[in-house]
Amino acid sequence: MAQVNPTVPQYEYIFDANPFPAMVAGFGAGKTEAAILRSVIGILNYPNLNRGFYQPTYDLIRMIAWPRFEETLTLLNIPYRLQKSPINQICIEGYGNIIFRSMENPNRIIGYEHADADIDELDTLKPKDAAYVWRQILARNRQKKPNGKPNTIGVTTTPEGFRFVYETWKKNPKEGYKIIQAPTQSNPHLPEGYVQSLRDIYPDQLLDAYLEGRFVNLTQGSVYASYNRGVHNTTETIRPMEPLYIGCDFNVTRQCAAVFVIRNGGEWHCVEELIDMYDTPEMVRIIEERYEGHKIYIYPDASGKARKTVNASISDIALLEQAGFAVRAKKSNPAVKDRIMATNSAFENGALYINAIKCKTIAESFEQLAYDANGEPDKKSGLDHAIDAATYPIAYEMPIVKPLAYIPVNFSM
Repeated sequence: MAQVNPTVPQYEYIFDANPFPAMVAGFGAGKTEAAILRSVIGILNYPNLNRGFYQPTYDLIRMIAWPRFEETLTLLNIPYRLQKSPINQICIEGYGNIIFRSMENPNRIIGYEHADADIDELDTLKPKDAAYVWRQILARNRQKKPNGKPNTIGVTTTPEGFRFVYETWKKNPKEGYKIIQAPTQSNPHLPEGYVQSLRDIYPDQLLDAYLEGRFVNLTQGSVYASYNRGVHNTTETIRPMEPLYIGCDFNVTRQCAAVFVIRNGGEWHCVEELIDMYDTPEMVRIIEERYEGHKIYIYPDASGKARKTVNASISDIALLEQAGFAVRAKKSNPAVKDRIMATNSAFENGALYINAIKCKTIAESFEQLAYDANGEPDKKSGLDHAIDAATYPIAYEMPIVKPLAYIPVNFSM
């Protein structure tokens, strides 16, 4: 077999002999490449046994896992056959099968067996979901090895706070649970400027996790910790006939909207708020009356395509479109944590300001919204409605886009 030249943390993870090693790594540290190499090398060591490979969604399996497995097997000159349906596996002639499964529906992790497994990005799941997935995969990991060695499950993940991987591998590790931490800079093959590009877009409190691969508290105190009323205040107001950019959140009797203007080539200034409107028709009427003559760009809750806040056969977003507003919404809302990161990053980068006098509720909500016991924004406080309205436009126009840093592991044939 060809030789591989992994980084030091990759090598330690790939060849670790513990039953349950975990590589906890920063962005670009090569955790997925390490998982793929561990999987390939593992199945070659145990002919006629199967191996499992798990990622959060089937989209990730199709877009990331399969192309990288194919590249690796081709470079290693290992014959294979990718079977995408109905079994989703790579068959390696004379050895065994690598079975691919998504973690988005743990109840479907049934009906097959393997001797070893690899799980990529386990900590992106909620802790309870990750624990259930872990138990389901353990139950599949039962093919007996001819040399009597234990079955193994390797985990690669970015640290996402004090979640399942922290509790299982760091806080209270049992025998056989080994943690390998890999900072981004452990990968010498990263393109120039990659680390700085992460520093430029991520809020400070996330850099220890996403650059150093450390477990840090991502859910302590204020959700929008980067907001400072003094630093991020604006006295800007609406000018005649200028375009307005309005975020809106759909809730019966609690409908909210945040009105933005753009200044200085790209700064977003929240200059007015519409709070506690009854439903979408009332919101449309108020916007039409108050902002007559302005071009309206509106950023709604994407679920409004199917939801109705009024007893009618037409969706909330359809009502906005019928009013002549330019609707900007993707097929689905971004993950809540992505919207939080985008907004905190916008505050830190000087791209987002709030008129705290005209937008009193929004300013107070940014200051006061905290995390609940489950590490989620506290919806019981009622502060989330105005926040959602104010952050949909930011997530749409200034999303956190992780720089690509896929560097194949070097092979010497």
